Amino acid sequence: MPCAERSEVDSPPAALLTRSAAVLFAPNPPRISFARRLLFICFVAMLAFKMERRSTMQNIGALIENLRKLPNETEYVEFKRDFTEPEKEAKDICALANAAAAHDASAAYKIWGIDDATHEIVGTSFNPKSRKKGNQELEMWLRQHLSANAHFEFIEHEHRGLDVVVLKIWPAYHQPVQYDNIVYVRTGSCTQKLTHGSTRESELWKKIQQEVFEDQIAIEDVAEKDVPDLLDVDAYFRLTGTTRPEQIETVIHYFLEEGMLLRQDNGLLSITNLGVLLFAKTLDLFPTVRRKAVRVMLYSGRGRIDLMKERVFNQGYAVSMESLYDYVMELVPAKEDIRGALRTTVTAYPSIAVRELISNALIHQDFTVTGAAPLIEFFDHRVEFTNPGSPLVDVDRIVNDPPRSRNEKLAALMRRLHMCEEAGSGWDKIISACEHFRMPAPKIEIREERSMRVSLRQAVAYKDLSPQERLDACYWHSCICYAQGDFATNQSLRDRFGLKSSNASQISRLIKEAIDRNLIKPVDPDTSFRYMKYEPSWA
Repeated sequence: MPCAERSEVDSPPAALLTRSAAVLFAPNPPRISFARRLLFICFVAMLAFKMERRSTMQNIGALIENLRKLPNETEYVEFKRDFTEPEKEAKDICALANAAAAHDASAAYKIWGIDDATHEIVGTSFNPKSRKKGNQELEMWLRQHLSANAHFEFIEHEHRGLDVVVLKIWPAYHQPVQYDNIVYVRTGSCTQKLTHGSTRESELWKKIQQEVFEDQIAIEDVAEKDVPDLLDVDAYFRLTGTTRPEQIETVIHYFLEEGMLLRQDNGLLSITNLGVLLFAKTLDLFPTVRRKAVRVMLYSGRGRIDLMKERVFNQGYAVSMESLYDYVMELVPAKEDIRGALRTTVTAYPSIAVRELISNALIHQDFTVTGAAPLIEFFDHRVEFTNPGSPLVDVDRIVNDPPRSRNEKLAALMRRLHMCEEAGSGWDKIISACEHFRMPAPKIEIREERSMRVSLRQAVAYKDLSPQERLDACYWHSCICYAQGDFATNQSLRDRFGLKSSNASQISRLIKEAIDRNLIKPVDPDTSFRYMKYEPSWA
């Protein structure tokens, strides 16, 4: 089995390290001794590591000092000398996330190495990387037992010569965070179960449902001059067709107006999830979205056994959209079509359908499903587009129902950046393009209410379609016609499948079966059979 080729869109520090290694270890490198080359590479690696950690670690010392100044622990700030038991800590994470949401806090914190009574720095022996629950790493165990909407990050820091561990916990989003299916909350500095049916439960739900993922804070305390290091501001102005202002203050103004930055009381800035999702130079720097990078995988054969290529697009969606689309289209099988003196390239899948399905996977994903990201997988004769979360509309009505998105701000800004079609027109284009290519209709699957998968299969002759594929194509054809103010007919279905008039009886049998399955119905049952028109059964 051939080895998989893995690549990743370089982040700035990774690119620095890669370019340095390429120069120093090239076949004809500069006249530098191997020892010096190795020393230089080590230096660059350290620099890259520091660059990667800078945004996460920035102002940690100031944060610790500010929290120590609190007169007492709060419902979303807790101090401990040392780590206790994983079960207790998991309950605390759950309660702190819910408390942060209830109090409109940008984050909750638990800090080990600080006395909870005096707030003095005492240091801690707790190491989150080496701590285990049984044979399992602590963080993995926590993520398995906490609900999918729990976002947290351990940060190890040396403060005043002593080891301190800061656990940053983002507010609960979409629903209260749970530990082993139980909701915990904070009362003062104590963690307790939330009573089902209580006023406090209804108040927490009301508060959480007002939260919007795009508006939540990805990183705080960013100076204006550092924003271009974290966000690709040039990409924003290029995509909006606006000349980039020379003054950084004016650049910041645009991002504030878009809701990608927020001004803090201390004069510094917070970057929202919306900002990093679209324009992050490296998604890895931001814990709330670091696992949301798009992956593209190429397999040999029809299954997932033989992985040939994998590429991760680790920049914001707006920054990487064009390179993502270009790379995906490079993987689409194509052939040369020569007609007379003209030579054209014909792809196996329509480009407009591919682009729309990429955009849909980005826009409609459920960000509360942690550890999952948009995924594009190529197999022999098919390609699959998967995104976390189930759709908010009935799949059978996805063409004709009014569009709904769980990420309205992301969708609106992506439309303004020309990254997707106007609301409601995407699926019309996808299915129409598949019909034009004589492909089977897109196959839509909802997998355990946690993900949506859309599969495109290469064109095949009508005789090679399965009975279900014929029925699906017939149904979606009627939906497209209905959306365009028209109706399906025997003739339009023959055109859709590329059949001749001599095949009318085959299509008549398909229409009859679709009616029997309650997929379509005659517009006027009393019309003569020759002039019969059809619409979706729900119309």
